[in-house]
Amino acid sequence: MSELTARADARNTQRTRDEKPKSLLHYLGVGISAGLFGLVLLVGALVIVIPNAAGATPLTVLTSSMEPGLPPGTLIVVKPIETNDIAMGDVITYQIESGKAGVVTHRITGITNSSDGSRTFTLKGDNNDIADEPQVLPAQIQGKLWYSVPWIGYVSNFVNGDSKSWFVPAIAIALFTYAGFMITSGILSSARKRKRKQARAEREAERAASIEAVTAADTVTATEDRVLQH
Repeated sequence: MSELTARADARNTQRTRDEKPKSLLHYLGVGISAGLFGLVLLVGALVIVIPNAAGATPLTVLTSSMEPGLPPGTLIVVKPIETNDIAMGDVITYQIESGKAGVVTHRITGITNSSDGSRTFTLKGDNNDIADEPQVLPAQIQGKLWYSVPWIGYVSNFVNGDSKSWFVPAIAIALFTYAGFMITSGILSSARKRKRKQARAEREAERAASIEAVTAADTVTATEDRVLQH
């Protein structure tokens, strides 16, 4: 029976090797890659998807005039608003000169209502000592601050700037490649598991057959010994 025991031990050792648990580094790598994938999706949603879906405009804070709430590098997303809905304390983006590209994002500190029903707005940066001059006209208003994300503004500049023509397709290709890699890895992992399971089943069948053969041999030997004794 020693030969049978040795075979069984060898098979158990092989099975232990097959079922060896994955290392901490494996799970750490999976976690990091999943986290990076989720981060890319989140940034893409905040910078591109959500603003486009809502008709809003992503901008980047470049100066310290709205610190500490909106420091340089902050992504701000500005949503169009009716000027009659603007209230004291709102953070508004307005054109420095009507019809021109330059804009400022400051807080409403005063609203002046004229006798003819028109309104003008006084704005000031939270970190500034004096209000902006001159007062802002309704035609200059671009929108109201909808949401902001620290440090993502420079990413937004890169994504929505001159590099947009190649950066967005590159990210899309990278995401599809990653998804394909994960799907392929899952399929290969499942195939390996099935193969190991089949190999274990074959070894168990071989082990059972070996036990039966040795048992039968032992029975024959015992019978022969009894015959010889008689």
